[in-house]
Amino acid sequence: MRKIAGLAPQAAPCYDRAMTYKARIEAKLATLAPVALDVIDESHNHHGHSGWKEGGETHFRVRITAEAFAGKSRIERHRIINALLADELKERVHALAIEANGP
Repeated sequence: MRKIAGLAPQAAPCYDRAMTYKARIEAKLATLAPVALDVIDESHNHHGHSGWKEGGETHFRVRITAEAFAGKSRIERHRIINALLADELKERVHALAIEANGP
């Protein structure tokens, strides 16, 4: 169990390092029990730019709607997502556009 600021302690999401980064992001965000989740790899739009790497999976857009965000400010919603995806942001993900809303 780990504590994410603003949420009850969360069980560690089920994923392994062999998964794509998109799949890892989806698995971790699934712990928020979203009613809608869309993870889009936009790396191809950034080919040759800073942070882009061969093979992509460096630039993502996340659209998520979850009860966990009800009553939270935009900054709080972003902090929750950034905390859940801390490993991915340290390892490979260079840019993460977040559209997070409560139901």
